[in-house]
Amino acid sequence: MKLAAVLSSAAFAAAFQHGRLDNRNEVARRQASEACSIGYCTQNGGTTGGAAGETVTVTDVDSLVNAAEQEGPLTIIVSGAITGAAKVHVSANKTIYGEAGSSLTGVGFYIRRTSNVIVRNMKIAKVEAENGDAIGIDGSSNVWVDHCDLSGDLNRGKDDYDGLVDISHGSEWVTVSNTYFHDHWKASLVGHSDSNAAEDRGALHVTYAGNHFYRTYSRAPLVRFGTVHIVNTFWDTLLASGVNCRMGAQVLIQSSAFRNCSQDAVFFADSPETGYAVLEDVDLGGSRNTVPAGTLTASSLPYAPIPALGSAAVAGAVPSSAGQKL
Repeated sequence: MKLAAVLSSAAFAAAFQHGRLDNRNEVARRQASEACSIGYCTQNGGTTGGAAGETVTVTDVDSLVNAAEQEGPLTIIVSGAITGAAKVHVSANKTIYGEAGSSLTGVGFYIRRTSNVIVRNMKIAKVEAENGDAIGIDGSSNVWVDHCDLSGDLNRGKDDYDGLVDISHGSEWVTVSNTYFHDHWKASLVGHSDSNAAEDRGALHVTYAGNHFYRTYSRAPLVRFGTVHIVNTFWDTLLASGVNCRMGAQVLIQSSAFRNCSQDAVFFADSPETGYAVLEDVDLGGSRNTVPAGTLTASSLPYAPIPALGSAAVAGAVPSSAGQKL
């Protein structure tokens, strides 16, 4: 009887755990079907990712690579802790969604010359520079990065890893929202080179909303040429600098705050031409804004207004919502 009781208890525990995993996957599937509802990725027909296709769950690098490269709409649920060394090429009409507790270490996404891609609830760390960025968006349109946790390792050299989210080569209609950038040298850029005006000028429409930058060294973000709206953002303990406005970029920053940061919160450096910024309800926290006033205003944005938290509220609200929190 004792052996039977033990076996029965073990079977119940296994069934209970299986049920928990099934429920977690079902929640991920429902949330992964959501379209982008905020910022520039609502434009140009909107961003729906793989919602029109089937859903698969992957638990290793090879399966992730194969699913991401597959033609046609597809939702990919990433489950468990996956470690490797890979640059995963993502084709059009994909949603890549991290199940609660999932992670990628050493594996990044390359969204190149494609469209309609969503990356949500992913935790990505320590992608070696030879494998690109944690999330690289290159010559692509309608991309939504949401509720991600992206990091590197400040104990490594600053060129051992590349960016956490880099948006380049005339990419358009991109939103980066509710994402936690931390412990990294080069956080995020819009526009990869001063010499790429022919491709970038007039493009690179990007929204950053509800993001948390913590212990990043620079590029929070760096903006060349683009039109960038930053709202409800909290910068905490930046190690060198914040928003670098270059090469004629137009940046609007609203309802945001800096705390324990270096002197250069919003600034211009390292290009032959400055960028421009408009700041509305931004608490610089003792840091400074040294760029000329720009022309980008909230009334000129083509999408629905994003409710402002207010600069006094972001420090309390944003860290609890940004990151792999879905």
